[in-house]
Amino acid sequence: MAALLALLSLAALLLGPGRVGPAAGWAWLSGAAVDDAEHVGMVLTQLRAPRLLAALLVGAALGAAGVLLQAVTRNPLAEPGLLGVNAGATLAIAAGLVLQGSLGALGLLGWALLGALAGSALVLLLARAGDARMSPLRLVLAGLAVAASARGFMAFLLLSSQQGLDQFRFWVLGSLARVTPELLGPGLAPLLAGLLLALLLARPLGLLALGDELAASLGGRPGLLRWAAVLAVALMAGGAVALVGPIAFLGFVAPYLARGLGGGHELGRQLRRAMLIGAALLIAADLLARLIVQPFEAPVSAVVALLGAPVLVWMVRREPTLGLETRE
Repeated sequence: MAALLALLSLAALLLGPGRVGPAAGWAWLSGAAVDDAEHVGMVLTQLRAPRLLAALLVGAALGAAGVLLQAVTRNPLAEPGLLGVNAGATLAIAAGLVLQGSLGALGLLGWALLGALAGSALVLLLARAGDARMSPLRLVLAGLAVAASARGFMAFLLLSSQQGLDQFRFWVLGSLARVTPELLGPGLAPLLAGLLLALLLARPLGLLALGDELAASLGGRPGLLRWAAVLAVALMAGGAVALVGPIAFLGFVAPYLARGLGGGHELGRQLRRAMLIGAALLIAADLLARLIVQPFEAPVSAVVALLGAPVLVWMVRREPTLGLETRE
């Protein structure tokens, strides 16, 4: 999987619309002489490299977020949108567009990240109300309630602003085209923080599969672990939706494929494999989105679904209970 990721990353740098083809790109990377070297270097370093880095980290973050959320909820069908991240971000973007008329790249990033974290916080508060342990079922129900409410408020807000609706429709499709070097710093900070926290939590979270009582008897703290895991998910999914917009399906399919491709039941191994799969899938989807409808771009979220769904269907047909086994 690591070799495939490296090949896809190289392809994402060398391939793309415009006059800079693979030969010119490879020559520039290898230090050979190339016509219009300044233009070739600008395309590779200012346009394609930021998109590649964003796709790499966003894909890894969504894969890791899916693994953590499925472990916390004990539901192999859970995905990061369940936490209210996408709902909060979309509602915040709608509010920002109505209040300001239009938003620049940094404005979109700021409003989306604020909304994603606020949506996650609201889900956590509702899930914890009257139950300090934050049961998995309450977390799922709270996420569904917040998402439904956010969709209603969002539709109401966008009805009052045609200009805002036009910009919102572009953002909500999900795209890496808006990623620039200036956005990478603030955009990647929550992703990196969430990924680091996820890697630190992988081993202790494995105890939750044994049940809260047994996990506590072995020295674990189930309540604190769930809070920390949900915080990591909020940072990763919130950073992802803020930087590139909602990317549906990836946070579900990457953990599922990680289990099916030999990830086993050990959470740390599943986490690392899901990160690689998520990154590879998003890089491939972004590359196809740039190439299949030139000179335009296809929505990367739709391409992710088109790439991941056939593989998922094949794996389910091969092993109908893949990833859905429960352990007492």
